[in-house]
Amino acid sequence: MNNNYIHLSLTDRCIIERCMTFGHSLKETAKMINRHPTTISREIKKHRIFIKSRFITCLNAYACHERKLCGDKRCLLPCRDCKKITCYDVCDKFKPHKCFKLNKSPFVCNGCLKRGFCKFEQAYYHAHKADAAYRSSLSDSRRGVHADDEQIAEINKLITPLIKKGQSLSHIYANHSDELDCSRKTMYNYIDRSLFAVRNIDLPKKVRYKRRKSKSTEPFDFEYRKGRTYEDLKKFIADNPNVEVVEMDTVKGRREAGKVMLTMVFVKYDFILIFLLDACTQECVTDVFNYLLKSFGINVFRRVFPVILTDNGGEFKHPDVLEFSEHGIPLTKIFYCDPNASYQKPHIERQHGLIRRVIPKGKSLDGFTQDDMTLLTNHINNYCRDGLDGDCPYAAARKFLGTKIPLILGLKRIKPDEVILNQSLLK
Repeated sequence: MNNNYIHLSLTDRCIIERCMTFGHSLKETAKMINRHPTTISREIKKHRIFIKSRFITCLNAYACHERKLCGDKRCLLPCRDCKKITCYDVCDKFKPHKCFKLNKSPFVCNGCLKRGFCKFEQAYYHAHKADAAYRSSLSDSRRGVHADDEQIAEINKLITPLIKKGQSLSHIYANHSDELDCSRKTMYNYIDRSLFAVRNIDLPKKVRYKRRKSKSTEPFDFEYRKGRTYEDLKKFIADNPNVEVVEMDTVKGRREAGKVMLTMVFVKYDFILIFLLDACTQECVTDVFNYLLKSFGINVFRRVFPVILTDNGGEFKHPDVLEFSEHGIPLTKIFYCDPNASYQKPHIERQHGLIRRVIPKGKSLDGFTQDDMTLLTNHINNYCRDGLDGDCPYAAARKFLGTKIPLILGLKRIKPDEVILNQSLLK
């Protein structure tokens, strides 16, 4: 398929930005992404961002007699000589010097060697900002009503009497498709926007269906995920095959704000730790990490938590706070699952199933204490698993954790016949 008929992607725009930075011509850039040079020039001109240099001067500077633009009536200096203000911030008559190079290829200053001390207005092309602007304009172009008042009136005159008779849009389109110059989906959108005399309530089936949940369009190429994606984790494990991985997540009671559980599962042993947080925030998660660091010491903490895999929740979006101590000492490595990919941390999801046996979904956690969480942890960790050859996680993990860590966390052995995993455990 010819690439000239496909919209530019973020990858294409990153290549364009890189080529502009290193001084490649439009023709060379176009070859790299298999596009026409005109496509590249249009993209750059449309999405370049103009920035005023701190050295910029006005075309009228030498003939300017403006005074007191800052509002200080005691000031006697002409505004052009004042060092307290900059003319382009306060003067409506400011006309910046424009570089003649911006009128020819490559139309931006990305690769210019003089851009650090240039006195002209500058223009830059940034791939991520250009892609965001493109997607915004694309979304706007596909939204709203694209018919004028006369067309709406004609359609209303045709379909309203038929729908009032109980006819569906399918039936109407089967007999009047030539007279309706829009798709059936568009017609449903028009009715939903109340552009006609009929409403959704007049469509027998429409009111039966629940509104579909729209998928999030939020981009997931956030700064905190760079170098910490699930693919990066797989590469890290390939380079360090013996590394221990700990999966981390939070479990909520009710949807409303309140206490939540912070869970950590050691993948190799299915061993779980549960901490009760006052709120689902980064600060509460950091408090748990500081408690563990203070209780274990740096060396033991590094050995126990070398790699942590978690999701993209707001309580985990500042990995530097968790990866380093307050003195800047590296403690662990944080990696993130892909969006909507809970299957990438299956061990912790299975443990959450055991938690829900004792604390059903929707039940508030505000009435529980950390002692309750420790009791729940002990019963889950002493629940024997087929995946551990009939052994329990507590016994399997004790060799790795040693005897000191379970004592610090209040963890202990429970006889197999005394394990309880239903709601009676925390009555």
